[in-house]
Amino acid sequence: MTTHESFLDYAQKMLGEAMAAITVERGEVTIELHRDSWLNACQLLRDDAGFAFEQLMDLCGVDYLTYGEQDLQGPRFAVVVHLLSIRHNWRVRLRTFLDDDQPVVASLVPVWNAATWYEREAFDLFGLVFEGHNDLRRLLTDYGFVGHPFRKDFPLSGRVEMRYDPDKKRVVYEPVSIEPRTLVPRVIREEGYGGRDS
Repeated sequence: MTTHESFLDYAQKMLGEAMAAITVERGEVTIELHRDSWLNACQLLRDDAGFAFEQLMDLCGVDYLTYGEQDLQGPRFAVVVHLLSIRHNWRVRLRTFLDDDQPVVASLVPVWNAATWYEREAFDLFGLVFEGHNDLRRLLTDYGFVGHPFRKDFPLSGRVEMRYDPDKKRVVYEPVSIEPRTLVPRVIREEGYGGRDS
């Protein structure tokens, strides 16, 4: 039995109904968890000796409003986590989908303290709320920023710009003065045309 097969069998046995799906693509295991089981399943993945995922490598938000060439199927927002088990030399990707209207999920800070800044970043850029996070505030954008810039429906040029006003002696916010521009599609030339091979 391969390492992947033994891991998949063990994951199905231990996580049971907490899992919505488990897949292996290009050698990478992805476990999709139900949102209401998120925190407990992650605790098990860290504490169970058969898993021993001691290290949270990354946590990010995903907006599936447009994905590939297909229209949106299912929930729009997800949280994705990458874990590492040093003991077993395993890596796994976890994903859970959130409600479109209120994208809320339990914070993983009690399980992996490293999630603190990652969750703040996902909150700031995607508007995902991590319930139980003790310091959920903006991290990369300014405190007066309106919206979440990594959402796919956020305007490319933004909504406001800021500048220092010497008369008022403070920073002021104004509507964006950038003119919208037409994006020209990228031209793909035939191989050998005008390139290094010609």
